[in-house]
Amino acid sequence: MQWINKEIIVGVEIGTTKIISLIGEILENKEIKILGLGICSSKGINKGDIHDLEALIKCIKKSTSQAEKMANYKINKINLSFSNKYIDYKNEIGMVSIKKNEVTKKDIRKVIKTAKSIKMYDKNHILHIIPQEYIIDEHKGIKNPLGLSGIRMQAKVHLITSDYSIEKNIIKAVEKCNIKINKIIFSGLASSKAILTDEEKKLGVCMLDIGGGTIDILIYINGSLQHSQVIPYAGDIITKDISYAFSSSLSDAENIKIKYGCASSFLQENLHNVQITRSNNKSKILNQEKLTEVIESRCLELLEIVNYEIHNVQKKLKKQGYKYNLNSGIVLTGGVAKTKFLTDCAKRIFQMPIRIGHAKNIQGKNNYIQTPEYSTAIGLLYFKKNKKNKKNNTFINKKNNWLYILNNWFHVKN
Repeated sequence: MQWINKEIIVGVEIGTTKIISLIGEILENKEIKILGLGICSSKGINKGDIHDLEALIKCIKKSTSQAEKMANYKINKINLSFSNKYIDYKNEIGMVSIKKNEVTKKDIRKVIKTAKSIKMYDKNHILHIIPQEYIIDEHKGIKNPLGLSGIRMQAKVHLITSDYSIEKNIIKAVEKCNIKINKIIFSGLASSKAILTDEEKKLGVCMLDIGGGTIDILIYINGSLQHSQVIPYAGDIITKDISYAFSSSLSDAENIKIKYGCASSFLQENLHNVQITRSNNKSKILNQEKLTEVIESRCLELLEIVNYEIHNVQKKLKKQGYKYNLNSGIVLTGGVAKTKFLTDCAKRIFQMPIRIGHAKNIQGKNNYIQTPEYSTAIGLLYFKKNKKNKKNNTFINKKNNWLYILNNWFHVKN
């Protein structure tokens, strides 16, 4: 057994189409070195709703086992992310008196506690509490009030809530794999951590994480998170449209989308018929022009839904007298962001700057891991371990560790 003092963080993203496990080493320059990667197609879960717990458990085990083998590391605690249509948000305000004429850490904790003391639906609970700004007396826009003098302090916070029963079932699935959970993080928040810059957040930016089952929307204005939302339509309905249009299975439709898909008939040249082999080994002629029409129309429709939500948020902020412009534009990430010419569709809908978001600060030759579909999993590695958790400094030589081999054999058997 080899012992090395390293800061290792593990992230597991549970999505509609796949489960991704990443093991990363946090370096002194705050870059991340990817040590292990595991990917398994999702089964037993759809848009956050679990319909087969045992199937999901097997997928989690397979994904984490792949990452363990690559990194030669035993996973025992993870940062976990998920997204579903029940994710919601509230912007709330708390207020306290400053008793010692100077803001203390106790005052900050108290004002945050006051802000989150709101009535929730029985099934919902707070997943994240994100401070937007502090106000001391009449002085607004304070990011860190510690040590400042005043009489009264307010805190404006962004609360992200989730359905407790869904969260509890996902936790149960992970714990059945003999893995403990360090933190639970909304997928969209993890992605924004990986791909957005502080400058973009300050200027105003909207991030769209377009995955297989959901679109996560996050809007930052003046450096603060103002809006978070989940739309329960995404890449899977594009796949279903292709399946219907070409009378193919969903798996064949997904392969067609990835290999031949394009989101703009204006920019795609040399559209022609191609011969494809389906999963039943039978050949079929695919009309690329028709395929592009199917994908383009659905992408435009999805982006129009998002655009409607953005305008609603901007109207609300403007009415309240806050900044509302997205001067940094729209950042697209998630698996669907890889669709050819999707940025062209987005420019037509949003009429503002568009870029594809890739994870930053990844060390080494991990270009494949910096593609948009890994944004959430990489973002999980930026959330530090809880203070009560000591650094996990155990690397395991599996060939010589009989306990690990026995445990792994038992999981495979079951």
